[in-house]
Amino acid sequence: MASLKDLRNRITSVQSTRKITKAMQMVAAAKLRRAQEAAESSRPYAERMDKVMANLAKGVSDPKGASPLLVGTGKDDKHLLVMMTAERGLCGGFNTNIAKLVRQDAKKLISKGKSVQILAVGRKGADNLKRDLGQYITDRVSLAGLKKIGFDKASEVADKVMSGFADGDFDVCTIYFSQFESVISQTPTGLQLIPGKLPEAGDAAETTDSVSYEYEPEENEILDQLLRRNISTQIFRGLLENAASEQGARMSAMDNATRNASDMIDSLTLSYNRQRQAQITKELIEIISGAEAL
Repeated sequence: MASLKDLRNRITSVQSTRKITKAMQMVAAAKLRRAQEAAESSRPYAERMDKVMANLAKGVSDPKGASPLLVGTGKDDKHLLVMMTAERGLCGGFNTNIAKLVRQDAKKLISKGKSVQILAVGRKGADNLKRDLGQYITDRVSLAGLKKIGFDKASEVADKVMSGFADGDFDVCTIYFSQFESVISQTPTGLQLIPGKLPEAGDAAETTDSVSYEYEPEENEILDQLLRRNISTQIFRGLLENAASEQGARMSAMDNATRNASDMIDSLTLSYNRQRQAQITKELIEIISGAEAL
């Protein structure tokens, strides 16, 4: 049984931990509002870009002359998985859930005989996959010291992707991020970037809003440039969604940790008081017994 001194030390230690988790919860809550606004603001732009791309693709008269970024290489042998996670932990299952989805898809592709490469954006995802899929991680992009996600970081990732595609390193590229739903709900998501994932024929009218666009120069001439811009845009959206999801998950995790610390303090305090009372009672009995013996 722990002594009174040990119990006091444990109570003090847990109280210190609770102060830290409470402070981290408040910091995450302050960052969450800005990150959520940025993520929600990026969605209409990314969605409209998808609609424009779908409309352009419909207008391409000769698919053979279309950009490979849209129609692909004609093969499905080599896959690039762009895994976007955080640089830091202490955010619940945020990093683990994204890595789990990447691991699941990677192993499925490997079992089919496909070649797999993983581009890790953020440290925690690479650490999570290092044991079983470390040999497939071919490149990394660090987010360390980055206080605010900017389009320049998305462009850096996009340049790596397009450079690898131009060199023939892969045929299909998919990005993985966590879409922000609420503080307690973030959905790990996989989005195919190359070749462009266009809507099915049945959804075409809804996707393009039944609007006819006229482009100059011709669609084929501007499609490649827009596809490059779209890749950067979708990666930027994924990074912003991740930033909001990370802060929401951290806020929720630190709130749970603070509650657990409070429960532990209550339990330890109860044990301390019981043991202290038992010790006092024992001493009183010894005193009374000694007095009666005299």
